[in-house]
Amino acid sequence: MSLLRSALLAGSRSVWLRERAVKLRFVRRAVSRFMPGETLDHALAAARALRERKLATVLTCLGENISDASEAESVARHYLDGMETVRLSGLDAEFSVKLTQLGLDLGADRALGHVDRLAARAADHGRRLWIDIEDSRYTDATIDLYRRLRATRSNAGLCLQSYLRRTAADLESLLPLGAAIRLVKGAYMEPPDVAFPRKQDVDESYFSLAKRLLSAEARAAGAYAALGTHDRDLIRRIETHAAESGVPKSAYEFELLYGIQPAEQVRLAEAGHRVRVLISYGSFWFPWYMRRLAERPANVLFVARNIFGG
Repeated sequence: MSLLRSALLAGSRSVWLRERAVKLRFVRRAVSRFMPGETLDHALAAARALRERKLATVLTCLGENISDASEAESVARHYLDGMETVRLSGLDAEFSVKLTQLGLDLGADRALGHVDRLAARAADHGRRLWIDIEDSRYTDATIDLYRRLRATRSNAGLCLQSYLRRTAADLESLLPLGAAIRLVKGAYMEPPDVAFPRKQDVDESYFSLAKRLLSAEARAAGAYAALGTHDRDLIRRIETHAAESGVPKSAYEFELLYGIQPAEQVRLAEAGHRVRVLISYGSFWFPWYMRRLAERPANVLFVARNIFGG
């Protein structure tokens, strides 16, 4: 892991830095590249603009590690209301939630109760509900809760991270469920015995997992692949593999973050692929923003231009 990436991930966990950085104008200007604003209305305005380019969306309200039961309930209500707003808008938009934002630290049953309500409402609207994955301390609890949810909510999808050494085994255990899996590389600080430290190994793990998700066996079980990467080399390898293996484009989609590789988003859509753009919003954006920079440290150059460009 590079020193810069390590520093950015460490910064994402600093309360002292978060409290000061969010007040700086240049930081707020820089983060606007990756999120259109702090409210659902901002996110929906961006989703409408993306729809003009034949791009669907996934929406998520930023926040994590809620330790107050009433606050977790408020988050659940926000998502329920948001789903209704999306339904009325006619947008092709789904929601993705973090379990610690829905009270996982207060107990798995509490989080399951909230996420079950959300999955039921999403099903009523003919949509998936995505469960995000957090740092490795929560992997077991998240997968266990997903299994419980999936028993009654077939529209629930789960995020997995290719940098975790355990993910290949986790994926094998989930495929018989016909799970919908969003595959990402991973963006938390993890020790080398837990996560691959080298980018090359993370990339190869990603490609191997993607091929497994797209395999005839996985598709026969009902699995669905949402491929969350901005790595154009990986995207092209996956496109080539899918075409050569006869995988229908209906069996998978690509998911990319708002503001990153917009030309690639359009290219994929024009090539006939399903593409969703993940739009984040909310006031608790600093840890998320630092992890986005850590995923691709070259983005720090963009911040520098904001600082020195006036």
